[in-house]
Amino acid sequence: MTTRNHLPNIASPTTTASATDYDYLIKFLTLGDSGVGKTSFLFQYTDGEFNPRFISTVGIDFKEKRVVYRPQNLDGIMKRSQRIHLQLWDTAGQERSLTTAFFRDAMGFILMFDITNEQSFVNIRNWLEQLKTHAYSEDPDVILCGNKADLYEKRVISEERARQEAEKYGLPYIETSAATGQNVSRAIETLLEMIMVRMNKVVESRNHLTSGDHITKSGSNLKLNGNAMGNQRTSRCNC
Repeated sequence: MTTRNHLPNIASPTTTASATDYDYLIKFLTLGDSGVGKTSFLFQYTDGEFNPRFISTVGIDFKEKRVVYRPQNLDGIMKRSQRIHLQLWDTAGQERSLTTAFFRDAMGFILMFDITNEQSFVNIRNWLEQLKTHAYSEDPDVILCGNKADLYEKRVISEERARQEAEKYGLPYIETSAATGQNVSRAIETLLEMIMVRMNKVVESRNHLTSGDHITKSGSNLKLNGNAMGNQRTSRCNC
């Protein structure tokens, strides 16, 4: 079986002003059963609003937001902040609505279940199987979110049980509420940190490529194949 272990293509920005006012365009994909609150979660993050009358998403839609990523200063070396343009893709909650290309264009995944819905929790395994099959890597960056944390009286999935499930798959677990905004920003920031750490490792290893790794360039697209993931300063994802 061919091993997939590279981020989606990274493209150099055009010379237009609108394309150069950020360093990276990063695409996140929300996954989970229909009705777990993916649309409300994204609206809460981008617009700070909650609409209890949202109907189920039909097909695929996305929201956008600009953020500034400030690298953690763990080695005493000050690193430059990065301007990030986030695309947050919302899905219909049905595996058949997602193509392989759509999975592989995403750089990070928000896997969501409803803490008041047992089946949405059970189906975590199915969604992870989809990711294992279709994502850019067999070990993609994923966070698990237990949504609707404000509905504690209707809760059927305990926090302890959810954390055990997350640990089984090696995923960070965060309880969120699209209604109150609880941990919504924290969830996105956690996933962004995971992505940026992965991307920055490429920068550090670019001059130390192992045999079998190579960089190919076609037009304005720069792709790193092999065991490292693609990254280019002042660039954007070709999503």
